[in-house]
Amino acid sequence: MDVKIKKARDVLILSTADWDNPSWTNKQHMAVQFAQHGWRVLYVDSLGLRRPVLKKKDFLRIGKRLINGLKEAHEVRSSIWRISPLVLPFQKHAIIRRLNLWILRWTLRWHMMKLSIKMPVIWTYNPLLFEVCAELPSAGIVYHCVDDLGAAPHIHPQSIYDGEMQLGKIADLCFTTSAALQERMQALFSQCVCEPNVCDYDLFHTAVTEPLEEPEELRFIPHPRLIFIGALSEYKVDFDLIRFVAQCLPNVHWVLIGPDGEGQPDSNKPPVLPNVHMLGPKPYHRLPSFLKYGDMAVLPAVHNNYTDAMFPMKFFEYLASGVQVVATALPSLREFQDLYFPADSKEDFVSAIKIVLAGEKRNAVSIEAACHRHSWESRFERMEKILWGALNAKKTAEWKRTDDVR
Repeated sequence: MDVKIKKARDVLILSTADWDNPSWTNKQHMAVQFAQHGWRVLYVDSLGLRRPVLKKKDFLRIGKRLINGLKEAHEVRSSIWRISPLVLPFQKHAIIRRLNLWILRWTLRWHMMKLSIKMPVIWTYNPLLFEVCAELPSAGIVYHCVDDLGAAPHIHPQSIYDGEMQLGKIADLCFTTSAALQERMQALFSQCVCEPNVCDYDLFHTAVTEPLEEPEELRFIPHPRLIFIGALSEYKVDFDLIRFVAQCLPNVHWVLIGPDGEGQPDSNKPPVLPNVHMLGPKPYHRLPSFLKYGDMAVLPAVHNNYTDAMFPMKFFEYLASGVQVVATALPSLREFQDLYFPADSKEDFVSAIKIVLAGEKRNAVSIEAACHRHSWESRFERMEKILWGALNAKKTAEWKRTDDVR
């Protein structure tokens, strides 16, 4: 029997980022896409993957979570409800971990009941919650693997990898954002599909189509400007590369936009040099204006296990804004090397910058076509189609087993 279902229109997103984090990533964007495509979304803020560091930022976050944990689910956008479950820090202790899981299960069931959510798709970014995924009623379970979490600082890697292995036993589908992640997940999940990170094309292309004003923050920074947008943490960004380029090209100015040390509170800071400017995080909707008034965009990634498995969120956002891109030659970007200027070394990075400043450009038609294919809308439609296929296959198998028993 060919079973086609279209009932599961609720999704429970178990995130690794709080909804109001200024640096939006897959978690928030996917929630928006689900809502725009007719789903009701219950968005669960991060429960914290890394071990807390005894610094002010962590204590402030713990305090905020204690306050938010007492609030009911509230609608942050049309069809998106957010909750911040109350969890205790220092989860390396087994008793605290078990208590947190009990609190989380109770909290989720209560909010699901309040919102009349009965059989949602569980869409998790946190592999440590495999027990919660297994125990909640659901139409299906999806693991969206967007990073090698076990390679991030202050995270116990074996716990992550054990969680992914357990999740693979119960999940119906896994999506990854890079071929490296897909290769590892294919051994654990029955179905694994790679869909790289994408961009909000309509927003970032305003840097090309709209007469955006130059941001006040840029007006006293001379040209040429290298724009970097992202978390300034040394497990992601090569600060030595920034220093090397800044010293080799003293008249070229680095403009660094993003939070300092996110995900790595003990991170060193970017070099303090006259041509390196740290502007801090900026609202997402303002980013195109910074890119419009830059001379190129850069991705000075460090090479390690984490970055070799990642697909940079900013890659297609940069391209959609119409600027030329110079980036560390990461494995995930290999298939797109005709769209940007890859650099295998510090010296290559300097050479690529000089080439762009001399006027060389990548093919604009190819870039625009790639950006359209890699928009949030296009990717979501592909992923939703695959999701329905997995749910249909699951339902068909369940009905077949029932018929066999009869």
